[in-house]
Amino acid sequence: MSISHISETVKIRLWGKAGGRCQYEGCNQPLWLDTLTQAEFNSAYIAHIIADRPTGPRGDAVLSERLKADITNLMLLCDKHHRLVDVADVDGHPVDRLRGMKERPEARMELLGSLGPEKQSHVVLYGANIGAHDAHLSLNKAAHAMLPDWYPAEARAIELGWTNSALEDRDAAYWQGQALQLRRLFEQAVKPRLRKGEIQHLSVFGLAPQPMLMLLGHLLCDITTAEVYQLHREPPDWRWQTDPPGFDFSVAAPSFTAGPPALVFSLSATVLDERIQKVLPGASIWKLSSPQPHNDFLAGCGQAKLFRQYVRTLLDRIKAAHGESATLHVFPAMPVALAVEFGRVIMPKADMKVQVYDQNQALGGFVPALTLP
Repeated sequence: MSISHISETVKIRLWGKAGGRCQYEGCNQPLWLDTLTQAEFNSAYIAHIIADRPTGPRGDAVLSERLKADITNLMLLCDKHHRLVDVADVDGHPVDRLRGMKERPEARMELLGSLGPEKQSHVVLYGANIGAHDAHLSLNKAAHAMLPDWYPAEARAIELGWTNSALEDRDAAYWQGQALQLRRLFEQAVKPRLRKGEIQHLSVFGLAPQPMLMLLGHLLCDITTAEVYQLHREPPDWRWQTDPPGFDFSVAAPSFTAGPPALVFSLSATVLDERIQKVLPGASIWKLSSPQPHNDFLAGCGQAKLFRQYVRTLLDRIKAAHGESATLHVFPAMPVALAVEFGRVIMPKADMKVQVYDQNQALGGFVPALTLP
């Protein structure tokens, strides 16, 4: 335990650098609040990295006296981790490890403090049938992915998921029920705030069947300024990675356009024409593909931007070939972010009516799900 006097000035500076949270790696507990009772009081301990006496934890014959009140040698900790580093496991917490624990959150707080109001973004979490409280969907994970380009504008996310639905996507009422719920929640939680100008930017995180994500994108439309994020498998987070060099999509046009138009997204998996013809006999199949379709091909936001450009051009080509009164049948095998982006690209007053299909093994393959708009 500390025996030296630390001035109020140094204490206040340390609180500011730590953001009032425990600096032990992985803890981040607020030290002004009892999260159980919500009572507000100071529960922080100021710990020395190098003890303020030579005989203390990590003490030094020279540095203990020199650094006893130096802010670079002080950490803000909760009671549990203060006891851990100074009593229960001193040997497991050498000086270098503790310095790293101190430096990382202080650098993070410095970054957050440098972000201006123009970097605020309202977080939208959407999970259909799994709920917005799924392990992969949380405000903390969203904030990690957004920084340093954006930061959450509010302490709570806008949650659009239907958390208590007993319906499954094999049920006949599933799509109608999910669509109605999403539309109503969007009308209540998002649209009025957009209309009033309270929301300037959205950060969108969705895990749901692809037709529902397309509907979410359609509700957002491309008028709303938004960043749509993708959940990656390696590493398992939402943060955008580096765009792969030389990446490009490919488009295959049908040899005839007399049949009903089908747009196939063969991006996260290969979709064979036979599967489309089984559902839509005589279809004229347009196909947008990635070079090697697989679940984790989408790495960077530049790929998402390129996808939007390709889709906009492709929708115009299909409408010119089949006429604006035709219905476009969409068969998706694509990442969640691109499903949302496809919905955003569709222009309700200019584009064809869209029938979206969902791949469901229990029902024998692709089945009609939703229509847009």
